[in-house]
Formats: sequence, structure tokens, C-alpha cells
Amino acid sequence: MANLSQRWGYGLPDQAAAAPSPAKDVRPEGPPWLARLRGDAVGGFAAAVLTIPVSMGYGILALSPLGPDQLAHGILAGLYAPVIGCIVAYLLGANTTMIYSPRSIVTFLIGSIVLTGMVQSQVPFLRSASPQTLLALVFLLVFLGGAIQLLFGLLGFGTWVKYVPAPVIAGFADAAALLIFLSQLDSLLGFTQHVAAWRIPAHVADVMPANLLVGVITCTLVIKGARITKAVPPTLLGMAGGLASYYLFKLAGLGGQLGPVVGAIPFAWPNPRYFAEFAGLAANPEALAALPMILGGALSLALIASLDGVLCGRLVEADSGNRIQTNRELVRLGAGNMVAAGFGGIANGINLGSSFANHRSGARTPVSLLVHAAVILLAILVISPLVGFLPRVVIAGMLTAVAIQLVDRWSVANCVRLFKGQFSSPQSVALDLLVILAVAVAAVAFNVVVAVAVGIAVTIAFFLFRMSKSVIRRTYRCDVVHSRRSRNSAQADLLRGHSERIVVFELEGPIFFGTAEDLAGEIEAALREPTSHVILDLKRVREIDSTGAKMLLQIHERLKREKVALLLGALEQGTRLEAFMKDMGLHKALTAAHLFQDTDRAIEWAEDRLLEGLADDSQFGLDVGLEQFGVLWRLDPREMEVLAGAMQERVFARGDAVFREGDTSRDLYLICEGSASVRLRLPGAQRDTRLMTFSAGTVFGELALLDQQVRSATVEADGRLVCYVLPHDAFERMARSEPTVAMKVLAGIGRELGNRLRRASRTIFELAS
Repeated sequence: MANLSQRWGYGLPDQAAAAPSPAKDVRPEGPPWLARLRGDAVGGFAAAVLTIPVSMGYGILALSPLGPDQLAHGILAGLYAPVIGCIVAYLLGANTTMIYSPRSIVTFLIGSIVLTGMVQSQVPFLRSASPQTLLALVFLLVFLGGAIQLLFGLLGFGTWVKYVPAPVIAGFADAAALLIFLSQLDSLLGFTQHVAAWRIPAHVADVMPANLLVGVITCTLVIKGARITKAVPPTLLGMAGGLASYYLFKLAGLGGQLGPVVGAIPFAWPNPRYFAEFAGLAANPEALAALPMILGGALSLALIASLDGVLCGRLVEADSGNRIQTNRELVRLGAGNMVAAGFGGIANGINLGSSFANHRSGARTPVSLLVHAAVILLAILVISPLVGFLPRVVIAGMLTAVAIQLVDRWSVANCVRLFKGQFSSPQSVALDLLVILAVAVAAVAFNVVVAVAVGIAVTIAFFLFRMSKSVIRRTYRCDVVHSRRSRNSAQADLLRGHSERIVVFELEGPIFFGTAEDLAGEIEAALREPTSHVILDLKRVREIDSTGAKMLLQIHERLKREKVALLLGALEQGTRLEAFMKDMGLHKALTAAHLFQDTDRAIEWAEDRLLEGLADDSQFGLDVGLEQFGVLWRLDPREMEVLAGAMQERVFARGDAVFREGDTSRDLYLICEGSASVRLRLPGAQRDTRLMTFSAGTVFGELALLDQQVRSATVEADGRLVCYVLPHDAFERMARSEPTVAMKVLAGIGRELGNRLRRASRTIFELAS
């Protein structure tokens, strides 16, 4: 599980280690139903042992802003929550052994909203509200947060909650860790009244060392308990150690140096009385003034609780092997929180430690959830008289351990690495750390609702900044990068002096309002050099917004006035991108003649347009005689006649295969009219790709003539194709009777291959650089 937790990063979920338990399942003897029941009973009990002390602490954390008089309500609210949450999840068809109980980050959020939104509020209704009314508002906050969670699940938003930026949650976790720690300082130091953290140096004389030592012992045992013993869960070990040290100090006569205990807690079975309180608040016109704060807090609570639940569910899924359905889990969590609020419970999440303990102790069915709830109910009855003797410093020590475990390890580790200069590209990490810092500062300085909003806003701003970097991946002119059409020497000479007028912009990423303007500026700069065609390679573009489409139209109009053609390459038919560009009018403006399925064909089309304006018919290849082939440049008239006597003329119709991949023919082909394309079957695909097109005046098939191997690709006629063919057996006879002619033909082929290799090398160098 360690590797799995590290993979999530950003300290989510809580970084507390899973409860130690046997790694292997124990299969009890007896009938299968009895074995399952026994496993569920043992698992539910083991999970409850872990849940009870932690839930008590979380209940106190959630309601502590209301004052020490609400400690009893806080403990009961923390214990009621898992009871109701597990029962509701079972009734709603939970099919896993996940335990639903309070979570640190969610509980902290509740406490923070209670503090900043209610206790410190300037709204007259809240300032004059009775403690009972404030309690009802707290549980109304939980109720509405659960309702929004339920709505998230019903609307299928569970798959979208995960897109809340992880640095936002990390910053929130760091702020929660700091504020939880600060909130427990009074109890740790033994202060009888609240003392702000910055005023503690002035109250050093009031610190109770023995009380602080009890808190340190409790915290240390919780954090290090798994290393000390595997027999007792760390939380229980910390509580037991804290209790023992507290009362040992008291027996030693140090009672005056120890803080107070929780005090008497009247036992009360859960009852749904707060639903009536909610109705009373709804009917009270004065309570409407608190509605914006309640709704904003509920939305933040639902968002954070949903994300925490989704991530915890995935970790439990990996541990137990049971498939988790995200949206259904949000429905169960939301409904459970709504019902728990009506009974006076705080919000639940998916408790990792208890869930792991439940499954690893033998639980395999949701019945373990009912056992878990029953054990906690029984514990409420049994321990209620005893809880009053629980020292507040012990609970503070446990919550301090939670705060330490909640600190985001990823951000701390990367701050150290960034400070040491261990990142080769630190910009992205620095931006994430800035988001974490912004959220943490906002949470501490203002409140968590503002912090979440600030974090999302800053993340969006950084995202737009990152995405607004130039959409241009590479720019090149076609004097170096040519199309895959092989041309005769006359055409190649013409292009060599003019193909730099074709410029290609290879684009990558979204073309939207943040990048479109820069693209237009780069194209404008390219027009300072002689340019006839601008090609936009869209192969790596998957998104264009309306601003980007409008800018492309403006670019087209600008180029049109300059008599420069705009071509779009790698625009695949039938895609959402093509449909959107049609809707935006780009197809109509550019016309189909300027849209191509791959960039190579766009370059070829632009080259053809250049040649049409520069070459005569002989150069453009309408009909080519033997004397015009570059491979035969060294042959004199007599040798040309010898070669012509050995050759045959063949005519192919459009689509005819000159030869196919794997054929054993070794003939040499010289095109005198038309063109032919080389196609290669793609591995594992039912389609092929064009490698090259040969035009009039060029030669193909030479590799098989030289290496005596089978054909490596298929060559098809693009239209009417007329070729001079030198059969392999005729070439061998000529090599014996006219070796000079054969040698000159081979020398010409070698020269042609050399030229192709040079062009390929220049193209690779250009694209690689």
C-alpha cells in the first residue's frame, strides 16, 4: 500500500498509515455462510475499535469553535456519524466493506466554516443565536453538503470531481494541518483560556509542562505506534499511553500542572430531532440572512468531501479488489450525511484505516457495516460514563498527530528539492507549489471557502498561462523538407530555387483565445520573406475554440489579400474538430481544394502549383523520353539504343498494382507518363500508408534489382501510367554482352539513391533540430 499511496501524491487521502493487520486472509472452518458471518463480525469489531477514538476527536474538532460547553455534543456528533453513515450505506445497497466515518480534512472544513462563518460572523441573527440554534445551523450545513453530494452522484458528476486540481487540495490539507495544530495549542499547553499563537511567548509562565508532556507522549505513540507494536492500533495505543501518563502524573502530585478532563457526557440514543430544527430555521425569516454562508459552505464541503471520498474509494478498491462505482458512492455518502445531520452527526467520508482493518480481519460482505455500527452504539452506552474522565490534552495529542500526518509530503519534499536545485525543469513544480501556498495562505488568513475559490482561480490562471505558450511546435520551409513525390531532375532544379516560398507551421495543443493571436503574429512575421503558400499542420491539434476559428478565418483573409494560399494539413474527416471547423465556416472559406488529410499532400499540392507557374510541359512531365531520365545521364546515344532495345513499354490503369509487397519480381521501372505511389501495409491495421509518389522522369523498383530480395512495398498507378520496364533477365544479359552500359545504369541508380539519401538526411536534420 505504500507505493499505492505515493502514487496519488499531494498527500491525498490522509497520509496516516493503514491499520496493521495480517496480510493474508484467514479462512475459518465451517460452512461458507458461517465463515462469512464470522469474518464480518470480527472485521466490523476491529474497524469499530479504530473508529471510536478518532471519531470522538473529530467531533470535538468540528464543534470546538462553539466553545468548551459543546464538547459533549462534539463527541456524540462524532460517534453518531459512523453509526448512521454505515446503516444508510447498507440500506442503499453498498456491496463493499468500506467503512463510512468522519475524515480529518472534511471535519476540519466543518470546524473552519463554523468558526469563520458563524462564530465570527457579523450577521445579527448569528451573533445573537443561542447555542442550540448554532448547533442546528452546523448540522444544517452538513445536511445541505450531503444533499449536494447526493446531487453530484445522481447527475454523474463523480467522474468530474477528480478534476479539482490536486495542488488546491494539497494546499488545503497543509492549511488544515496548521490550523488543527494551532487549535489544539491551548489544550496542549494547559491554558484555561484561548491564547492566540503569536501571544504565546507572553504567556510562557502559564504553560503546564506535565500537561504538554502528556500531549507529546500521546502524539508520539499515535505516529510511531505501528513501529512499537503490531498488536494494538496506533490510535488506541496513543490514547492508552496518554491516559496512563496523565493519571500517573496526577498520582505523583502533579495535578496542578495538568489540564482539565472532558467532563460528564449524558448518554443519549441518536434521534432525528434536528430535522424539526431545520424546518424551524426554514420558517424563520431572520435565518435567511445566514443562508448565503450556509450554501457557500455546503458547496465547499460537498466538493472537498466528494473528492476525498473518490480518492479513498480508489485506494480501498485497490486493497480489497472490489470494484467501486464512484457516482453510487457519492449518493451513499450524500444520503448518509443528510440522515446523520438530522440525528446530530457530522459528515462522513471513507475511512481508510478502518476499511483496511475491516477487510483484512476477514470481512467480505456489507454485513460488517452493520456490525461496525452496532459496536459503536454499544460503546456509546458503555463508555459515556467513562468519557468524562478523558483528559482534553489526550484528545489534543491525538488531533496533533492527525495534523502532522495531514501535512502534504509531496509539497514538503519538492520544496526541499527545489531549494537544493535538484529539478532540471523547475518551472512546473514551482507553479504547483505557488498554488499550494496561495490556498494555504487564503485558508489561514480568510477561510476555507475563500481558499478553495482562490486555489481553483489560481490554478485556472496558471493553466491558461501554460496553455498560452506558443502553439507552434516547429516551423520550416520546403526548400529542405520536400513532399514525398519524387520528381525528375528538371522539376527538382526548379523547386530548388523556389520551394522556400512554401512555409509549414507544425502546431501542437489547443488553438484558443490564449494562443490564436500569437499564431497570427508568427504567420505575419513569416510573410516578411517571399511566401506563396502557408501550411498549418493540425496533426497534434485536438481542440479549436470559436476565437481560434475566427482567427484562422482572419489569417485566411489576410493571406488572400497578399495572394498567399492557406492550406490545412492533417485535417481528418469525420472528427469533431473537422465538424466544428465546418460549423465555423472554415471549410467554405478555404474550399475543399485547400484541405488535406495529411501535411505531405498539402506540401505536394503547393509544389505542383509552383511548378505550374514555372515549368513547361516537358519539365512538368506530361511525356518524358529516355534521354530525360537522370539515372541515364552518362549513356551516349549508342548505349541509349542498346538500353532501349532491352526495355519494354507497359501501360497501367488507375489503381492497378505495378507490383505488390512480397512479390519476387526484380524489374526496373522508369515512368514516362503519369505517376505511381508506394504504399506500405501498417502493422496490425487494416489500412496502408503512402511512402512516396514517383512522377514522370523518375525510376522505381531499383532496390530489388540490386539486393535480389522480395518487394518491400506495393506500387499502384495513380492514374494512367506508362513505364519503360527493364526486366531483370534482360539486365543480366545486357551485363554480359554490354557490361559498360550495365555499369553506367548501376552508377545512375547509385547516384539517384544517393540524392534521395541526402534529401532524407536534410529533412531529418531539419525536423529534429
